[in-house]
Amino acid sequence: MPHSLILNLLPQSPIPPQFLTGRHLHALFLTLVSSVDRKLGDYLHESKADKPFTLSPLQLIHSPLIKGGQGRNRYTLQWEHTKAIAAGTPCWWRISLLDDTLFSKLTQLWLNLNPNHPWHLGPADLHITSILGTPQSTQPWANAISYTQLYEESSESNRQIELAFCTPTAFRQSNYDCALPTRDLVFNSLIKRWNQYSGIELPKTLIEPIFPSFFDIHTEMVADSRSKFIGCVGAMSFRLLGEVEPLTIKQINALSNFALYSGVGRKTTMGMGMVRRLNNQ
Repeated sequence: MPHSLILNLLPQSPIPPQFLTGRHLHALFLTLVSSVDRKLGDYLHESKADKPFTLSPLQLIHSPLIKGGQGRNRYTLQWEHTKAIAAGTPCWWRISLLDDTLFSKLTQLWLNLNPNHPWHLGPADLHITSILGTPQSTQPWANAISYTQLYEESSESNRQIELAFCTPTAFRQSNYDCALPTRDLVFNSLIKRWNQYSGIELPKTLIEPIFPSFFDIHTEMVADSRSKFIGCVGAMSFRLLGEVEPLTIKQINALSNFALYSGVGRKTTMGMGMVRRLNNQ
């Protein structure tokens, strides 16, 4: 069962921008896991396999839209900070969990949340004031649904798929990154994660009737002290063309709805590749 959890945070001291990178937020997540299950935290840290979670960059609740995002870009998130986040500034952070085992092992963390317990992000202390796990009118990233329900509730007739790339997204090809979100790269990434965690096998041939019909994307670079990452942000529409069986349409719609939880491409455990569907059903 995929979960998209929103942690509302309140820094007790300023957070310098160099500690707001994906690498530092990844370390904070592992600290949260280790607080309730040390072996699981060590396993997630050491594992080289595809990991059953994704993270967002830290978001300011009242931050302006990135690059004046309107319309299709209204879901664009902030992926870098050039200034420190001041003490007392409300923030939120999205954690998605792709399998039930990980969620159940973290149950004690959610149930025994102490809003006065400090968590550390660099030199700053953070308090987790609340956790949202169900849809909210003011927070479109919070959600949870079983894989079976996600599959069964997906449309058998909707041929239009519009995806927003909300943080820089890139895909590994051979030894290099590709920032262009082609049909094969986007949907094969989704199929791989769906088949790994859902228990409902989907064929790779599923993507054959999908064709791009609109795109409004551009590249952005994310840099920290260790590396540079170039990915695309913006919106892209796909359409199912030709004679397509209702079952195939249903499966493609299920995959597209799954993107909210799984993201696509590289570095999804460090805030990149956050994708959501804009025209769900």
